[in-house]
Amino acid sequence: MGGGGKAEKARRSPAARVKLWVARATTVLLWTCLVRLAANRELWAPSVLTRWPGCLTEHHVVQLPSEAVAESGQREAAHLVAPLPPKRIYKNNGYLMVSCNGGLNQMRAAICDMVTIARYLNVTLIVPELDKTSFWADPSDFQDIFDVDYFIASLRDEVRILRQLPPRLKRRVEMGFLRSMPPVSWSDISYYHHQILPLIRKYKVLHLNKTDSRLANNGLPVEIQRLRCRVNYNALRFTPEIEQLGRRLVQALRRNGPFVVLHLRYEMDMLAFSGCTHGCSDKEAEELTKMRYAYPWWKEKVIDSDAKRKDGFCPLTPEETALVLQALDIDRSYQIYIAAGEIYGGQRRMAALTSAYPNVVRKETLLPSDVSLFQNHSSQMAALDYMVSLESDIFIPTYDGNMAKVVEGHRRYLGFKKTVLLDRKLIVELVDQYRNGTLSWPDFSSAVKASHMSRMGEPSRREAIPDKPKEEDYFYANPHECFMFAPT
Repeated sequence: MGGGGKAEKARRSPAARVKLWVARATTVLLWTCLVRLAANRELWAPSVLTRWPGCLTEHHVVQLPSEAVAESGQREAAHLVAPLPPKRIYKNNGYLMVSCNGGLNQMRAAICDMVTIARYLNVTLIVPELDKTSFWADPSDFQDIFDVDYFIASLRDEVRILRQLPPRLKRRVEMGFLRSMPPVSWSDISYYHHQILPLIRKYKVLHLNKTDSRLANNGLPVEIQRLRCRVNYNALRFTPEIEQLGRRLVQALRRNGPFVVLHLRYEMDMLAFSGCTHGCSDKEAEELTKMRYAYPWWKEKVIDSDAKRKDGFCPLTPEETALVLQALDIDRSYQIYIAAGEIYGGQRRMAALTSAYPNVVRKETLLPSDVSLFQNHSSQMAALDYMVSLESDIFIPTYDGNMAKVVEGHRRYLGFKKTVLLDRKLIVELVDQYRNGTLSWPDFSSAVKASHMSRMGEPSRREAIPDKPKEEDYFYANPHECFMFAPT
């Protein structure tokens, strides 16, 4: 009985050995596949592993430039499945963490700068942290506003971007071992090579805690400028939910004909910050002053509102804006989409504008139930306004804040779409003359038209002023290095 068993075992041993070899080979192959995934997990696992399309496939939805315009006039992006760009291979000098400050568009420009800086320092960028402590106190994270998977994947041929630090470094940061600092404003790339890169090499992780206006407007190599544009106009795509609702808002507007987006920056925070109280009651002026003193980081406290207005440093009031639109012969039947928060003074201050233009609309009135889902997230609401602003027939900002500038630059990039850049200093002078009877309506209208003939967002070179970067044309308002053809 025992001898027969041994003989049977001997007869089966070759087949058994083959099966065992196959099993081991399969195990090794699968293990190799998993190791490869783990090695790249930090870069693309969030989008790949969660959907598991296959061990060795690396495809992603990549946005390609559209060559056609829909019948409605809306510019549609073509979303096609295409291979990811190849990874850029470089020796990693360390990790860069950044905390953005300000509103959505201030942070948007900063993100573009930080990606560019990370790329040219050969460091790994951690997905930027958005400001949650500003006036708007928006709790949104990066992935709540932007398509984070697309952001990481679409830039992989330039820079490695991770959602978070590797575990060992993350533990060190959580224990307080982190060098944090604000970089010097308006610096060129040499500053980052000579001052910032040595710190990253020394500490392995560096945290930049202020990011707005930290890269110069001018004097940078063209390839750096073009990367800033690539990030801004391609990689920073809003989440599918925001994009879908933004398209629906545009469709709702298009069904009723042409529309003008009016970035009416006449909100309480802007008036309190700027000290502009023209047209406000004494009670309102007092309320705005109290608000200004309540925020210690708003450094200017004592402000002469009249002087500031005459110098062109105040946002236009709704009443002044109504006169300007009429002077520019904006058709009364056009829809006027208000891209802004709550207008200070409410219906009382909006009366002149709604009387002159009865088709004044807001996102809250176009699709109230859908927009209400974003109501307590100011940056997501601003993202919707941003999308509508890009698609409008005319874009008119009443103040040159961050949204006005960034939308202006994006509309230039899309083919110099009409953007009326108001000369506020001249306008308030003309408005006062018209109101006191020293200027007739025909003369007022002619003067407004003549003064804005060359302020429509047409091609122009960005003005450079040595040693005065704040007085230069802002890069994101006029990124002329990034246009498909040279401005004339």
